[in-house]
Amino acid sequence: MKIIAFAGSNSEVSINRQLVAYAASLFENAEVEILDLNDYEMPIYKHERELNDGVPQLAKDFAEKFDSADLVLLSLAEHNGTYSTAFKNLFDWVSRIPGRSAWNEIPMFLMATAPGPRGGQGVLETAVARFPWNGGNVVETFTLPFFGDHFDSEKQKISNAEKDAELKEKVQKVSQLEVLLSK
Repeated sequence: MKIIAFAGSNSEVSINRQLVAYAASLFENAEVEILDLNDYEMPIYKHERELNDGVPQLAKDFAEKFDSADLVLLSLAEHNGTYSTAFKNLFDWVSRIPGRSAWNEIPMFLMATAPGPRGGQGVLETAVARFPWNGGNVVETFTLPFFGDHFDSEKQKISNAEKDAELKEKVQKVSQLEVLLSK
């Protein structure tokens, strides 16, 4: 199984990048590639820019990586209750590539974390509702509230036993789903 994993954040110290890297490490016998949104920084989407210059090559490169996956792990950063600007801009550009839906029906395991009690629940709810309109095939979700209390950044793992068990159970479920999809 090939997994593309990334955080919906361009922060150099992204807590969502830490979470998605940990989740990716839980998949056994998988080829994992972790992408960095900073490698796909493009001008802010504008219709006139698209008409004049076309879709940036970086958007096409990201879509190619995305499409190479059997599973996408995405941990979304929540900015004011929705996606980060960096993620939304990438989403906008990829959605403009002719002949494709943004997410191309690739199975997606969506996650979010935040320092507060909802753990990015708002952005996760938005994504679960919105992504299917753009070819999103969301097969599982996970939130981690109180990141600073529930994640050991030194050991790069969830320190809250209950939340760690929940994530591992969901990884196992998705792993079994992937086995069924590949047959």
